[in-house]
Amino acid sequence: MRARDEDPPTTGEGQGTLLRRVPGRLVLAVAAATGALVAAFVLPGAVGTRDGSLEQQLSEASAAKVARDQAKNALSRSVGPGADAQVPTTAAEARRAAAYVESERALPDPRLTRTAVMQPRRKRPQDRYAMANGCYRLAGQPVFFKPTALGRYLLHTRGGDLLAAGGTRAAKPSSATVWTATKNGRRFTFRNDGGRLRIGSASSFALVRTTGCTPYPESQVDVVGRPHAGVTPYQEVRGYVDTHTHGMAFEFLGGQAHCGRPWHEYGAPYALVDCEDHTRTGGYGGVLESVLSGQPHHDPVGWPTFRDWPAPESLTHEGTYYRWMERAWRGGQRLFVNLLVENNQLCRLYPFKRNSCDDMDSVRLQARQMYAFQDYIDAQFGGPGKGFYRIVENPWQARQVVNAGKMAVVMGIETSVPFGCTMKLDVPACDAAEISRQVQEVHDMGVRQMELVNKFDNALSGVAGDAGAIGPVVNTANFLETGTFWDMRHCEPADGESHDHNQVAVPDISAGQQDALFGAIASLGLPSALLPLYPTPDHCNHRGLTTLGEHTIRELAKRHILFDPDHMSVKARRQAMDQIERMRYPGVISSHSWSTPDTYPRIYRAGGFVTPYAGDSTGFVEKWRRHVGWADRRYYWGIGFGADINGLGAQGNPRGADVANPVRYPFRGLGGVTVRKQRAGERVYDINVDGVAQYGLYPDWVEDLRMVAGRDGRDITDDMARGAEAYLQTWERAYGVRPDSCRNPRLRKPVATVQRLLRPGMSSRAVLRKVGQPYQRLGTTYRFCARTAGDAKVMMRVDLTRAGRVSAVRRLG
Repeated sequence: MRARDEDPPTTGEGQGTLLRRVPGRLVLAVAAATGALVAAFVLPGAVGTRDGSLEQQLSEASAAKVARDQAKNALSRSVGPGADAQVPTTAAEARRAAAYVESERALPDPRLTRTAVMQPRRKRPQDRYAMANGCYRLAGQPVFFKPTALGRYLLHTRGGDLLAAGGTRAAKPSSATVWTATKNGRRFTFRNDGGRLRIGSASSFALVRTTGCTPYPESQVDVVGRPHAGVTPYQEVRGYVDTHTHGMAFEFLGGQAHCGRPWHEYGAPYALVDCEDHTRTGGYGGVLESVLSGQPHHDPVGWPTFRDWPAPESLTHEGTYYRWMERAWRGGQRLFVNLLVENNQLCRLYPFKRNSCDDMDSVRLQARQMYAFQDYIDAQFGGPGKGFYRIVENPWQARQVVNAGKMAVVMGIETSVPFGCTMKLDVPACDAAEISRQVQEVHDMGVRQMELVNKFDNALSGVAGDAGAIGPVVNTANFLETGTFWDMRHCEPADGESHDHNQVAVPDISAGQQDALFGAIASLGLPSALLPLYPTPDHCNHRGLTTLGEHTIRELAKRHILFDPDHMSVKARRQAMDQIERMRYPGVISSHSWSTPDTYPRIYRAGGFVTPYAGDSTGFVEKWRRHVGWADRRYYWGIGFGADINGLGAQGNPRGADVANPVRYPFRGLGGVTVRKQRAGERVYDINVDGVAQYGLYPDWVEDLRMVAGRDGRDITDDMARGAEAYLQTWERAYGVRPDSCRNPRLRKPVATVQRLLRPGMSSRAVLRKVGQPYQRLGTTYRFCARTAGDAKVMMRVDLTRAGRVSAVRRLG
């Protein structure tokens, strides 16, 4: 393993002076320490106290929360607090970029249609899946069919109980109340481990749609209207894109740190529950939750009251329950990147676990759960392929899914030790052949987006580190993982802000000067280790991109996997972007603001895509305005967000109901739907007072962006609606499709060449391979630019059939 030669501008000392040895050992099973360590791993900032006790930590939690909120909205996260906010482009360049973005918004929008949420419900169900969430007469009584899996149901009676084996009824679901349906002609039979369902003398049933059922308890959606869709499968799409969320996080950190899950076979009352260590103590035992949220106690009851959670600051509770994701989809979201996530050191430190802490074991488990989740949603919507959640593996498949009115789901990875590529005292625990094998493995699994590093240096890359007073905690964990601390050196970035997270000197622990979070660990005794005293800020990690990291990027590009440079050290990210540019690989994306301002324009210039961390609506609007000034006129413009929900990332806080420009319900959402306040059990959510408490409130958050942006409100919502298309176009370019020839004059071909290359019967995908991305994809037509013999620009129109085959190629003008 070697680091490449290029260094950030450095002066002063190297790794720094070694301060002292900290005696003792780390007590792994103490929940307070674990909570402190988790907070240090995941929060952008923290406020310290001189007392390391848990009581003192929690008494100052409100101040810590203010600091976290400020850091959350100041992202890019690799910019240290107080860094000068200098734009890495000139004012003139920013004005030209903004003018270009304005011209993009003026382009014709694709024609949209609407599609049904579910297939039409017939009087008599057409197959064994079609009864999903429907009311049918069974043996003379109305019964609500709640799917537990494909073709399996809870049979919920009007009185609120469940039909069970042996002709009995049960108050609660169990294996005795789950029935597998079989269709025989026009009749159905139902069977479970207790035998065949019999009601009186009947054991087969002619189901007929009826009314009068008592629905099974479930969270509401409260979006009215049919979802929008394209008029053809291959046209330009419209929809919001989230490129960074952790929907399967209920399995990470050993599977016991996260409370609740996105689905349960018995529905919301069983999926939306608190952790066992919280419920046994009446909400006082959740130390991890308390340290993260700043609240010493929370109501452990989830469904149906949800008094205290989910909430923006409640980071251990489930945020992506399937009905909440359904609301986001119904409200306009059309592309979702689910990142498989793990941190093996944090997992080992957490005292409760049921899963392996190995990063790749966790990745494989979460990938399997994604497909199980897709199957469960299919069951709720009437059968295989019927659900809104569709895992996709290439941009053409994703475009088809979005234009069908569903949500395309991309699988990604964010972990500290990908492929087992840790290092011990600078010796890598992997080699190039093993990386190639595992990149192919995760590709076969469905992974199409990936980061190389998260919290620790590894054998691929140096890491950006964590800021301020929490840095020593994560740095200590870095030592536990690698045998070394971060090699932070003084640097002076040209733009004044593109540095790694600045570190603080470790204070005199014996004098009680420690930070609250660090002190919660240090007071128990850390492993014997030398803690570094770093030089004056700013700091840049001297560890860059290694030869194994370079190899990994090449392997990702070979398989068209999108590379995300977030969390890398400035040096490593700069080297990675140098490599990206040498390779001319456009498949690069910054998903949640863990890059630096020197990188964002380079990503745009490479043909990549950037989605800032969502956070509060006020902070996001400012980030959006800055990114508009970095847009590259050679590529389609759009923007999305990185929610980082379920990844222990704080969500957007409310602005308050008394502001001058609140969100007013109901409001009109993307595609013309009507968005009302969402109800979940007994709880009613309002973005103005609840913030982004859970994933279903992201349509409301987009509306809040519109209100915050004021006169620019329409512009930001237009850009957000174009986000899914911008992501897909970056992904197409990762497959080798050239950018469009109207925005890129040097790529224009002679008219005769275009006419010769595009033949009748050719598929829409083949058209892109021959002449690049269309300038416009409207309905059944593509438009490209060509050139005459005198180099004059000519617009070419390609007509396609509904099936996406070329029918004619015409020169316009």
